[in-house]
Amino acid sequence: MNRRFHEMRCSFLLTLVFAAALAPAACGKEQPPVKEENVMTFAMTSPAFKHGERIPKQHTGEGADLSPPLEWAEPPAGTKAFALVCDDPDAPVGTWDHWVIWNIPGALRKLPEGIARGEKPADPAGAVQGKNSWPKDNIGYRGPMPPPGHGTHHYNFVLYALDAPLDLKAGANKKELLAAMKGRILGQAKLTGTYSR
Repeated sequence: MNRRFHEMRCSFLLTLVFAAALAPAACGKEQPPVKEENVMTFAMTSPAFKHGERIPKQHTGEGADLSPPLEWAEPPAGTKAFALVCDDPDAPVGTWDHWVIWNIPGALRKLPEGIARGEKPADPAGAVQGKNSWPKDNIGYRGPMPPPGHGTHHYNFVLYALDAPLDLKAGANKKELLAAMKGRILGQAKLTGTYSR
């Protein structure tokens, strides 16, 4: 008798759990998406190169190694700051980070050419930079410098519109920046340039 009662009780509890799991779908009530899944996209361009085109030599390790000028369209409402990441997914050792910068003021719509290296550049005021993938001189922008004969590499400049400045220590790496931005992203813009040697 006790065994039969136990089996009926377990069956009833399993039915309740299954019904609860299906309830949101049955009622048409889905969980609201996190911001990263519902971000607005907006445009970013550069006076130095067009999307999908070759990055000029002055913005690479073969030239003056200056960060390129960037401009972007109006971001989502509520944007208080921007973060920018530039990386190369075609590097032979895996994705290579070229630039990590955040707390770019939300009122800005462009970055000038040649942002100074260092954790806190004077321009733009308030911005903070982190580590690239170089073993030395690794704070701030380092331009394309792919291995000779390795084909064309793609350099993705991704700008994130954030709902607030980040409380993240200067010198953080890309992984730490992406973790700090979780749940704070309102929009995203992307510009890709290419380079080969």
